Amino acid sequence: MAGIIGKVSKTLIPGSILTCADNSGAKTLMIINKIGKSGRRGGLANSGIGDIVMASVKTGTPAYRKKKVRAIIIRQKHPLRRKNGIHVRFEDNAAILITESDLPVGTEVKGAMAREVIEKNIKLAGIASRVV
Repeated sequence: MAGIIGKVSKTLIPGSILTCADNSGAKTLMIINKIGKSGRRGGLANSGIGDIVMASVKTGTPAYRKKKVRAIIIRQKHPLRRKNGIHVRFEDNAAILITESDLPVGTEVKGAMAREVIEKNIKLAGIASRVV
């Protein structure tokens, strides 16, 4: 696994609402917890672009509603800084659903995906429509 090329600000906490950016059937997700969390003792585990989280599906098809799913964050509103000095900011917080073996559930991604996600999980490059 290659290193991240910049500093990702971890601004999403448990309870944050995300848009589901794939065609799996889920529409909105709420973060429950970060997988492999690393936070201060007794504190909330923050997550950012490229992190795998456990989420609850709030709206979507009946097959997914009220279910716990694994998701990877592909966009965040808070700007992230890259090594070349530019700041990248997206207009929404979004994630896509993944399986236990980190394969995507959907077949396409709506909107852009951050390059940091592809560097952490190369399997998601096949379904990305745009990589920023």
